[in-house]
Amino acid sequence: MTSQTEFESLLDSVREIVPTLRKNGLEAEEQRWIPDENIALLEKAGVLRMATPRRFGGLDLPVAQQAAVLAELARGCASTSWVASVWVSSAWMATLYPEQLQQEIFTSPSIRISGGFTPSGVLTPVEGGYVLNGSWKFNSGCRGADWNIATAVVERPDGGYDEAVAMVPMSDFSIEDDWHTSSVAATGSCTSSAADVFVPAHRVVISAEMLAEPPEGYVPPAPTGREYGLFSYIIAQGAASLVGIARGAHDLFLERLPGRGITYTSWTDQAQHPLTQIQVATAASKIAAAEALLAGLYRTIQERADAGEQLTLEERATVRGHAAYAVELAKEATTALYEASGATAIQRAVPIQRFHRDLQGLALHGMILLQPSLEVYGRVLLGLDPDTPLL
Repeated sequence: MTSQTEFESLLDSVREIVPTLRKNGLEAEEQRWIPDENIALLEKAGVLRMATPRRFGGLDLPVAQQAAVLAELARGCASTSWVASVWVSSAWMATLYPEQLQQEIFTSPSIRISGGFTPSGVLTPVEGGYVLNGSWKFNSGCRGADWNIATAVVERPDGGYDEAVAMVPMSDFSIEDDWHTSSVAATGSCTSSAADVFVPAHRVVISAEMLAEPPEGYVPPAPTGREYGLFSYIIAQGAASLVGIARGAHDLFLERLPGRGITYTSWTDQAQHPLTQIQVATAASKIAAAEALLAGLYRTIQERADAGEQLTLEERATVRGHAAYAVELAKEATTALYEASGATAIQRAVPIQRFHRDLQGLALHGMILLQPSLEVYGRVLLGLDPDTPLL
């Protein structure tokens, strides 16, 4: 089976489970975690193998194909898609670690790794490694993860600090049941904490070491086509889930429309009203524009990776700016459809209200928030320093 055939088979499998994900949406929200059935469906379809290297039994899909699957999942359940995006992107991050750790992590191709980039922990050097202490909020997917990425600081002998990223078994963390939210409640993005956890040295990557100059005579390995820029990859992939939510909201609106009139008017068929026709067409156009923006980003990211090159500063800024703008278009489309759905749409059993709330909440994520992202993009376009490391 070719990689393209594998991708098409995976996408078909995900399309088949979308109705089940929608059906489970209210249950997921009430229990504040995606149901076991959803996770089993992800594993059976092969979603959690998308970024796992082929040598470990994975699919090793390129970024655009990963994004297509995540967007399709979001048509069924925003929280399930978001958790999948975290687990998949973190599995890709694991491929940046030493071989010894990769052998430890990829004991199964459907690995689940949670984590985040806020350095809210401390790694204290000890013989053979480090001792980790700290707490990490908004840890999406931690309730079902096998491993956890903990960003922390390491004190240098001169008193300064380096930032480091530790890969630690999830069983070494405690999880606080503190995720009570009005949006994406089912992501279970609770606070995870570590208390005096020993982390072997090979499970820690220190930023300063990653940025060090290679030794003289060093010959870089051949491009793998998966050496994406960290933040650009994560931002573009996350945006796919959010735009997929809008596509799902559009589907839901059209499904509810037949037979609906407009209350307190003489219109017995809402579809016949010119305003509804304009609203549907405008929303569809905004979603298509958002998808086109993201498609351009995936092409740029993949072309650089295939050539073994890093994205330029302007390309990285473009990824952040265009991804945030795509999300804004998706928000506008979903809000218009929700507001055209009538008062019955506020019922929790009607999925479009949850799609609307989930998209509003996810769009507040700091790495895709519109105004800060456009500021960074604009600064770079004007030849200024981006004034942020998150590119």
